[in-house]
Amino acid sequence: MTSEAADTAELLAAAKGALENYLDVQVDDDGTLTFKHSEVPCVVQAMQLADGLLVLSLTCVVAWDLPDDQKLAAVVAERAGQGLFGTLGIVHNESGMDVTLRYAFPAQGLDPGPLGTLLMLVVSTASQVRSELVDA
Repeated sequence: MTSEAADTAELLAAAKGALENYLDVQVDDDGTLTFKHSEVPCVVQAMQLADGLLVLSLTCVVAWDLPDDQKLAAVVAERAGQGLFGTLGIVHNESGMDVTLRYAFPAQGLDPGPLGTLLMLVVSTASQVRSELVDA
């Protein structure tokens, strides 16, 4: 195993440990972490962007197959501007539109408590946005 692979595996193990205080986390064959918070599926990946810069990337699928509606798109755009952790995005497809929340941050060296808190801030925001979009 290369040093980069070992470092990213170690970072994913730390993220898994931090998340397991709150959620049931699965590890995919490639080491990616997957879980759900409320009805929001999420994935965590680790990567080395540059020498000595390891980051975690968290992607949450907030909603899918929503009607391609200007009002919903405006709600997403307004919510995106409210300074939440991560970036909300809309993907248009033949079924309507999907909404994702993505957040990447340098995570190497974070203690489990702060790491779990940071990840859960993003995940809980995704769940809150989902309820605003789907339950509206």
